[in-house]
Parts: sequence; C-alpha cells; structure tokens
Amino acid sequence: MSRYAIVTLLESVLGKGKQTSSDDVAFHCPFCNHHKKKLEVNIVSQYWHCWVCNARGRKLPILFRKLNVQRDKIAKLVGLLDDVEYKPTKTTTNTEVLQLPEGFKPLWVLNKSAPEFRNAIAYLFRRGVTLSDIFKYRIGYCDKGPYHGKIVIPSYDGNGSLNYFVSRAYYEDDKYKHKNPPTSKDVVGFELHINWDMPIVLVEGAFDAIAIKRNAIPLFGKTISNTLKRRIVENGVKDIYICLDEDARKQALEVAEYFIGNGINVYFVDLTSKDPSDLGFEKMRTLIDETEQLSPDRLLQEKILCAL
Repeated sequence: MSRYAIVTLLESVLGKGKQTSSDDVAFHCPFCNHHKKKLEVNIVSQYWHCWVCNARGRKLPILFRKLNVQRDKIAKLVGLLDDVEYKPTKTTTNTEVLQLPEGFKPLWVLNKSAPEFRNAIAYLFRRGVTLSDIFKYRIGYCDKGPYHGKIVIPSYDGNGSLNYFVSRAYYEDDKYKHKNPPTSKDVVGFELHINWDMPIVLVEGAFDAIAIKRNAIPLFGKTISNTLKRRIVENGVKDIYICLDEDARKQALEVAEYFIGNGINVYFVDLTSKDPSDLGFEKMRTLIDETEQLSPDRLLQEKILCAL
C-alpha cells in the first residue's frame, strides 16, 4: 500500500509515471523537459536520475525540494518512505547466533605436527591462498564434527560479527566437496574488509574474492542478496565490477541493469575461460583494469544475445 501511495504522490508532482521494474518508475524530467520519460525513480533506494540531462539525487525529499513542492506533500512523502524503509533480515533461520562449526581450528596458529593441519594448509597453498590471506580472512579447518576434513572460510559483517561461512573439503575422496550452514545468504560477504568508498568487485565464491585481493564481495552463489544491493546504493558506491561465471550471465546482466538504473558505473568483466580463483590475482587485475564501462546500449545488446 505504501509503495502505491508513494507512486501516487510522485505522480501528483511529476505527472503520470511508467513502471519499468518492481521498484522503478519513469517520469518526464522537470529539469530538461524531454519528450520521453527519462527521469528514473527508485522508490526503495530513493535514487533518482535523468538519463538525458543527468539530474540526479539520492533522496526523494530532495527532489521535491528542488521542485519547490509544498511542505505538506514533502512531509507526507517522508512518512510514506519510512513505511518502506529497509528492515535488515536475520542472518540465521532461528534465534541462535551463527557460530563457527564444531572442531574449528585456526590455520594462522601453526600446528605442523597435526596431519589435519598439514593437509588443510597444503590444499590452500595449491589453490594460491597465502599465509597473509589465511590471517586476513581468519581461515581455519575442522578436525572433527560435521565439517571434519573441510576448510572453513568465515565471513564477518561490518561490526565483526560472523554472518556466514563456507567450507570446502581438502581430501579429494570426500563425497561432499561443499557444506555450508543452513542459514540465510542475505548478507554482505566479507563486509569487515570492504571499503565502500572504493570500487567494489562482485564474485560468486569466497575463493574468488580472496584471489582478487581488493574490495571483493562474494555472493555465495550466482544471485545478489537484497541486503547487498541496498547497502551498495545506500553507501553511494560509484563503480562496480561484476565478475560472475559464464553460466551466470543472465543473473549478471540483471545485476548490472539494477545498478545502472541507480546511477552506478558498471563494469562487466568477461569470464569466459576460468573462475577468478583459477586465474589468480595478476591475471584478474589485468582483466579488471582493461574492462570498459558497460553502457545502457551495450547492456541491451548483451541482454538480446543472452536471450537468443
């Protein structure tokens, strides 16, 4: 009801709008008066942007003030926006706080006499993970319990609290290569290490993020969580590099369209051969540095090719 009321209020000021996605509505721009509806408004993030004259802002009340809208309408808008304001979801499926699994041992504490330690750290070295990476990301292994024989890579939120973890078997004959906790993925992976003032790199897995070594966020899958999308917009991130596998091209294009619609510069890194974790830091850095910004026209072309 609040979203409908917000759109109705916007239309009372900007004229009839055109729904372009579940959260986005396009209007005629009052700043350049273009004959097409080029002023895109996101009613959740509140970001507004004209594709013609480049007028933009990050709060809808600011748009109303620029247009000298009556104070009572501005007050009404603020009240409606409060009703749709993001409420963070819990990171677990119950009331318990997520904890590292039973038998977790830190790999940054040397224990060369333990066979499990030697096998775990040898596996990481083969994958190009360094001691510096192990210490930075607090990587460990489990020597007992349900995650026995697996590397455990924790993810911590901006306050240093565990919000997720992934595991990978370091014995090749392990029937179950991956085992992750039964909890929500609606989190910001590796948030503790993220600088929102710098370009963000989005990748699928934790090993991919570790391989890139600079401001990389793992999605823990092929889709971006609502929490992460909202956090990126709220923090005013200017540049995003999307590094998803070829089999996730459709999802990558959807992510790119969302961020371009919110005024963020998007760079679509072409991963047609290997994952970032297979390519390594130097090759990934070269790929990222050589990637050109994704324009709306090229985005449309990519979407058409993906649909064929």
